[in-house]
Amino acid sequence: MNTRDVDLLNLILIVVSLFLAFHVPYEMFLFSYAFLGPLHYMTEINWLKEKNYFSKNTNWIWLFVGLSLVVSLPFLQRVDAFGWAQTTAAKSFFDSIIQSTDEILLISLLFAIGLIHFKNKMHLALFLLASIAVAIPIMHFLPMISLGVMIFVPTLIHVYLFTLLFMIYGTMNSKSKPGIIAIVLMFLVPIIIWISKINPVEYYNISERSQQSFNDSGFAIVGATISNFFTGIQSNQYAYLSEMGIKIQIFIAFAYTYHYLNWFSKTSIIGWGKNLSGSKLKTILAIWAVSSALYIYNFKIGFIALSFLSLAHVFLEFPLNITSMKGIWIKLKPSR
Repeated sequence: MNTRDVDLLNLILIVVSLFLAFHVPYEMFLFSYAFLGPLHYMTEINWLKEKNYFSKNTNWIWLFVGLSLVVSLPFLQRVDAFGWAQTTAAKSFFDSIIQSTDEILLISLLFAIGLIHFKNKMHLALFLLASIAVAIPIMHFLPMISLGVMIFVPTLIHVYLFTLLFMIYGTMNSKSKPGIIAIVLMFLVPIIIWISKINPVEYYNISERSQQSFNDSGFAIVGATISNFFTGIQSNQYAYLSEMGIKIQIFIAFAYTYHYLNWFSKTSIIGWGKNLSGSKLKTILAIWAVSSALYIYNFKIGFIALSFLSLAHVFLEFPLNITSMKGIWIKLKPSR
């Protein structure tokens, strides 16, 4: 498939993803997250590795791997069999990680700027220190930004905004008309959802198992945070079947489903499938089969087991995200 064909396919995928999200917002999200997500994590990490993670010094990439592991550790508290994770010392340790997650994410995102520009380890060390010096005061003195970074960078910013930036960057190079239409449609999706008439009583229902799985995913917090912003009512409870709650979930379901489908549709364009040797493919499929089985058995267990892999692919993509932003800026900057 050439670029135009892929862009036409993505137009269809945007429409299909939005249609499904409108009709089964919770179930669509759970299916996409459990079955498309892990396959996306592994194939993208493999592709990023082949591309040297879009970094001039791949040795520092291990910092992102380590931070991904650290940020995923608090999820162990949710495993009932891990009694040691419920001890006072363990809870104190995990709480300190949770309280630092916003800083870790922002430091990593800022440090990715250095990784795409510098190769010298001294320059990178200084850039890391500068990233720490900038991120910590911002997170400390601007609590709303802190909350936004912690909740939205690894979720909706990753699957919607960064996907959109990647599409813009690619289309600015290809100048594909279907690509331009797809970008416009992506901008319109939140507006379409917002102005749509939703009748929760007549059209929507959520099974007890789906609601439990959604709670186990932690995305009720994401939905509640967005709802608090629009309604001005501070609440930790997510109104699943309210008009606002359903509209938020439609967007979440769309963003995640299309994010994964967009990745799989671009095999021929960015060539991520070319680097999958027989042994790599077998390993990826084996891990995917195990992860799928875990999600089917118990969504919470699957979510916890895959949390490190999920976070790792977010962290490791930061240099690519910065590269896309830089590429867009260079294209938009007027030539002298």
